[in-house]
Amino acid sequence: MKLLKDILYGVRLSAVNGDTNVMVNQIHFDSRKVELDDVFVAIRGLVTDGHKYIQKAIELGAKAVVCEEFPEILVNGVTYLKVVDSNSALAIIAANYYDNPSKNLKLVGITGTNGKTTVSTLLYNLFKKAGFKVGLISTIKVLVDDKEYTTSHTTPDVLTINGHLSEMNEEGVEYCFMEVSSHGIHQKRSEGLHFEGAIFTNLSHDHLDYHKSFAEYRDTKKKLFDNLPKTAFALSNIDDKNGLVMLQNTKARKVSYALKTYADYRAQILEKQFNGQLLKIDDNEIWSKLIGDFNAYNLLAIYATADILGLEKMETLKLISELENVDGRFQYYISKEKITAIVDYAHTPDALKNVLITINALRTGNENVITVVGCGGDRDKSKRPVMGHIASEMSNQAIFTSDNPRTESPSIIIEEMEAGVEPQNTKKVLSIENRKQAIKAACKLALANDIILVAGKGHETYQETNGKRVDFDDFKEVKEALANLNK
Repeated sequence: MKLLKDILYGVRLSAVNGDTNVMVNQIHFDSRKVELDDVFVAIRGLVTDGHKYIQKAIELGAKAVVCEEFPEILVNGVTYLKVVDSNSALAIIAANYYDNPSKNLKLVGITGTNGKTTVSTLLYNLFKKAGFKVGLISTIKVLVDDKEYTTSHTTPDVLTINGHLSEMNEEGVEYCFMEVSSHGIHQKRSEGLHFEGAIFTNLSHDHLDYHKSFAEYRDTKKKLFDNLPKTAFALSNIDDKNGLVMLQNTKARKVSYALKTYADYRAQILEKQFNGQLLKIDDNEIWSKLIGDFNAYNLLAIYATADILGLEKMETLKLISELENVDGRFQYYISKEKITAIVDYAHTPDALKNVLITINALRTGNENVITVVGCGGDRDKSKRPVMGHIASEMSNQAIFTSDNPRTESPSIIIEEMEAGVEPQNTKKVLSIENRKQAIKAACKLALANDIILVAGKGHETYQETNGKRVDFDDFKEVKEALANLNK
């Protein structure tokens, strides 16, 4: 139990009706979870408005209600707290409830369109190898040192975040690396957290269904840096044209990294192969198992972060050379027939283009590149023709298929992808709605030394259609299809 007035510390209240000097139990923003003596925070969401469920929460036992407008009927014995922004209030309340756990460890936020999962996961792996107790909050999973939890959002809700951070405190975790999405920033899920630093990877076309314009998407990301304290660091990729924008108004120490321009941290790619690449970082050559320019940026961000946080440089370089690919990020398999299959999470135009640039740079010229790709339903529709254009333009054969259609028609999504295919590339495109059959078709079309790229879902082990999820793993499917070629 917590004293209500204590967990309200720092919350901007515009009106109070009732007693704040009472003990409360749990905090909830889902009225269905409310029990006796809980606090219910009414959130205006995209789908529904929590204010509609205030009465239900009270009937279930809520002792206090945080809301942006009082209901018409106020129940005796219930404390009503009016705020300007329920999301911000929830963030501060959640941090207070768990005794502000982010202040007791070094929390680093990673934001950008692509690379968030790779950078956060590899930082976790590197610091673990260096002997520290480490936490991770990512798209793929949450790790409290060695204990693993599944996650359904890039940035979980603030109660979940603070709950995990509190557990990290209990386990003696020193560092935590956390993906911070534009949705999470906009919905104030990163508010109330004390960041040791933030990393900007890159910015490209994504989530414009939610943010409405690229400028709004960019400025939302920027808020993470704008809100950093003076004691923090702000590390930005200044090869990206938005890299300096992220640093414009931050109070934190500004640090840059780049491959192409002058920066505080620089790297150079000396050699590329399918099994890795030779990099020069800080005048030291290291071999990395991760390939592609995008991974060179990721590794440089990791090196810079480790250096800023005080790790010894040569030890960091040694540990970087030992890092393995993250699941679903340029994860490859070579069959007995010498067909290379690559599975990658590339679900944005820029990510797809980067992966295909990397693949084409490694070709000797005789291999064919066969790309299997789809676009998610109920998401940014404007990127579909762009991804269709990129896949058909940069591959010898493109197969358009389902990704996670969700509530949309898979055939309509594919038609919108086809709209981006230029006339000279139409003969290079097949459309196979069933993803399993599309992968099988790619494997049957492939000859020795050819390269198959299965893009879009990466680490995901499911496919979502009409609210239902079925097991589906791209990497398992392509390995099985290649193994069954002779059969």
